[in-house]
Amino acid sequence: MNTASETYAGDERLAELLARARTGKSVADVGSVVAGVLAAPEGFEPEGWMALVADRPGDELRRQLAALKGRMAAVAEDGLEAGPPAPAWRLKALRRELAARGLDGFVVPRADEHQGESVAARSDRLKWLTGFGGSAGVALALADKAAIFVDGRYTLQVEDQVRTADWERRHLIDEPPSDWIAANLCAGRLGYDPWLHTAPDLEKLAAAVGKAGGALAACEANPVDAVWSNRPAAPLSPMRIHPLEHAGRASDEKIAEIAAALAEAGRDAAVLSDPASIAWLLNIRGGDIPDTPVSLGFALVEAPGTVTLFTDRRKATPEVRRWLPDCVAVQPREAMAGAIDAVAARGAKIVVDAQSGPVWFASRIEAAGGEAVVAADPCALPRACKNAAEIAGARAAHVRDGAALAAFLAWLDRAARPNGAIEVDELSARDKLAEYRREAEGYRGGSFETISGFGPNGAVVHYRASERTNRRFEPGSLYLVDSGGQYPDGTTDVTRTVAIGEPDDDQKRHFTAVLKGHIALAAARFPENTSGAQLDALARAPLWAQGADFDHGTGHGVGSHLGVHEGPQRISKTGAQPLKPGMIVSNEPGYYRAGAWGVRIENLVAVEEDRSGTERPMLRFSTLTKAPIDRRLVDAGALTEAEERWLDAYHADVRETLTPLVDAETASWLAEATRPIGEGA
Repeated sequence: MNTASETYAGDERLAELLARARTGKSVADVGSVVAGVLAAPEGFEPEGWMALVADRPGDELRRQLAALKGRMAAVAEDGLEAGPPAPAWRLKALRRELAARGLDGFVVPRADEHQGESVAARSDRLKWLTGFGGSAGVALALADKAAIFVDGRYTLQVEDQVRTADWERRHLIDEPPSDWIAANLCAGRLGYDPWLHTAPDLEKLAAAVGKAGGALAACEANPVDAVWSNRPAAPLSPMRIHPLEHAGRASDEKIAEIAAALAEAGRDAAVLSDPASIAWLLNIRGGDIPDTPVSLGFALVEAPGTVTLFTDRRKATPEVRRWLPDCVAVQPREAMAGAIDAVAARGAKIVVDAQSGPVWFASRIEAAGGEAVVAADPCALPRACKNAAEIAGARAAHVRDGAALAAFLAWLDRAARPNGAIEVDELSARDKLAEYRREAEGYRGGSFETISGFGPNGAVVHYRASERTNRRFEPGSLYLVDSGGQYPDGTTDVTRTVAIGEPDDDQKRHFTAVLKGHIALAAARFPENTSGAQLDALARAPLWAQGADFDHGTGHGVGSHLGVHEGPQRISKTGAQPLKPGMIVSNEPGYYRAGAWGVRIENLVAVEEDRSGTERPMLRFSTLTKAPIDRRLVDAGALTEAEERWLDAYHADVRETLTPLVDAETASWLAEATRPIGEGA
C-alpha cells in the first residue's frame, strides 16, 4: 500500500503554497500530518487541524489542505478491512511471532500506555486481534489455546464479535485471567508489554505465572504490532489553550505547587502518565481520543519547578508554545528514555502513578540508579478540587446542557405518546438528543457514548444501542438515557428515566426508592474528612428497605472540561478518599430489573463548605444538573415532607433557570413537568 507521502508527493500547487507560507514543510510532511489527523476523532472545528501545518493558512492553502485530507480519507476508507470478527490469520500470525521470540504466550489488554477508558485506534490491539470492540477486556494467547475475558456488560457483544473457534469466553471478574493462566500456562514463558501494565497489575500477573511454574518476559517491542501491517498512525490533533477564565489558575502557579509538594515529600520528580493531569497542569486541551479533550503524551515534573512534556512536537502549535510557561520544555517522545535516565542516575526518587503509570517507568528508573516510588499522581487531588472559576464554569455548562436536555425530553414526551406521528426507538432518541446538544453554545462533543436503553435494555448498566439490539418504544415500560457533553467551561453527565405510557405500581415503587436515595445523598451534611464510602449507604438505604440494591458505585468524580470519570474521589462501598470542597461527583443510585426495565437518576453535585452555624467544619453538596425528574414515576405518598420540599425546590430551580433559554413549546412542557409534586398528575 502506498504511503501518504508517496501518493501525493506530486501535488505541485500544494508544495508552492507551503513554500509561500514559509511553513518549512514538504507535501510529504503534510501527508504525515493528515494521516495522524485522520487517526484522531473528527473535531468540532473542521479546519482546526490546519494549525499543525501553518500558523495562519490563507484561504487557498486551506482549500488545498482540505482537498488533500479528503483524498487521503477516501484512500483510508478503501483500505479498511471487514468488521468483526477478526480473521483467524491474525491469531495465527501472532503465534508465529511468539514462537520466533521463544514465548509460549502473550497478554493483550485493552489498555493503552495511559490506562485510559478511551484508546486511539492505533492502540486498540485487542480489537484488531479479536474483533471485540468493548471498552474493557483482556486476551491471552498461548500456542494451543486462547481466551478473551470481558465483564457482564459485554457477554452478548463478545459472542457477535469474536470467533468462537479461536477464543474461549471467560468472565473478567468471575473467571479472572490469573486463574486461567495458572491452569493453562504450564511452566511456559508469558510475554507482556511493559507499556501496557501498571506495577500493581504486574504483581498480580507475576503471581499467576508463578503459580503455573512459568516465567514472565517483558517484550521490548509488542509482538502484536509486529504482525499488524496496516496499523493506523498515532493520532495527531492540535493542542488547544485552556484559557485562564476557565482554568482559574495560571499554569506556572500549578507547577510551583506540585514541585513544592514533591520537595516537601522528599521526592525529586514525578512522571505524569495521565494525559488529564498534563492538561490540567499546563492549561491545555486536545483531541487525540474520543470524548475526553486531552493530548496524549507524558511529562516529567522536577522538584526545582521544571516540566518536560514528551509528545509529538507538531501538536504544540506556535500559539500554544507562546502560551506555555518558560519552565516548560516540549520534547519528542523519543527523548524521554534519556531524560529519565539522566534524572535517575543522580539517585533520584521519582514518583510513578500507581493507576496510570506503565511499569516501563519503574523498571527504567531502577535500572538507571534511581528509586521508583509507585504512588498517587501528585496532580490528581489538586485537579479534583476545582477552584471558583472551574465551579462557576461547571454551573454555566450545566445550564446550557440542561436547556438542550429539556428540549429533548419535551420532544420525547410528544413523540412517544400513543398514536404519535413519530416512531421512536433507542437509536433515533439517542440521535435526537445529540442534535439538541449540538445547538448548545460551546458544545464540543459528548463526554462518553450515550446509553439509550428501553425496557430490558435499560436494565443493562452500561448498555450501548446497536442496530442488532435497537428497541422501539412501546407503552408500559421505561426508557433510561445516560448522556453528557463536553463544553469549554465544564463536563456534564446526567441520567434520566422516563415513563413511556402509564407506569405501573411496581415501577413507581422502585423509582421512588431510587429517588429517595438520590435525595438523601443530595441533601446530606457531613463533617470534613468524610469519605465516599461513609456516604454511600445513604443512597442505598431506601432500596435496602425493599430488599434491593444496585451493583455499581453511587458516584464518580468528574473533570473540568476533562474526563467524565476522574479520581481519586468517588462515592462507593470502597471510596476511601475524603471528599473536599471543589470536588465534583455524580449522584446516581439505580435499580435494575433484569429482562424488564432499569431505573437510574443521576445529577452531578459539587462539594462545598456548609457555614450554617455548626460546631465543627461541615460540608454539603450543591446540585449542578438542571433537568426535570419524571414526576409521573413518583409515588408522592411515599415521600416525606422533607423529600417533597427538596423535589419541589429542585424543580422550581430547573424551571426558573431553563425557561428563558428554551422555545415556547418546551417552556410549556417544562412548566407541567416541574409542577409541585403535591398537585398530582
